Amino acid sequence: MSSLADQLLVLCLLINFAVLGTSRLAFSVRAVALQGVLLGVLPALVHPFSWHLALIVVSIMAVKGAVIPALIINAIKRAEIQREFVPFIGYIPSLVLGALLTSLAFIFAAKLPLAPEHAGLLVVPASLATLMSGFLVLMGRRKAISQVIGYLLMENGIFIFGLLLADAMPVMVEAGALLDLLVGVFVMGIVINHISREFSTLDTSRLSALREE
Repeated sequence: MSSLADQLLVLCLLINFAVLGTSRLAFSVRAVALQGVLLGVLPALVHPFSWHLALIVVSIMAVKGAVIPALIINAIKRAEIQREFVPFIGYIPSLVLGALLTSLAFIFAAKLPLAPEHAGLLVVPASLATLMSGFLVLMGRRKAISQVIGYLLMENGIFIFGLLLADAMPVMVEAGALLDLLVGVFVMGIVINHISREFSTLDTSRLSALREE
């Protein structure tokens, strides 16, 4: 894997911190969209070039960088929310925890018995750091839309880890993962839409107050 791929993975790690440290939902969506575009380039750096691969790369970049972010931005506009003011975990603590988890990801990846061709690459630590950052957003935010963003970060982490299997995994499996992601986001969109219709808030912590009569 080329040094360019490692540079893209470093940018992906920086985007994780950008999402952890901001309260603006639209900015978070655009950051995750940029991360998706960067990840869409990575298969082209791993697989030998073919028109089939080029089609898959364009599809990944379109879905991760345009289609899914547009759906979430539309949900944000319909819900008429711009920021998350009172998360479960504050933004400064989120950044500190994100830095700690990223450090642990590098330490853990260094101890894994990886194949010689994979040793020293940023794929495993970047994958684990992105996955844990997404989980931190998912658990530390109140708004359902913020939790969807965390879900997207987690999926990006899984996608990065899949690059280790690039030689053994057919490219169509990557397209199948995108389809699963798209279905998941549609389901979350439906949930958010119904919540916004029935209740005056998208704060998921208030759902625990619901009781059957």
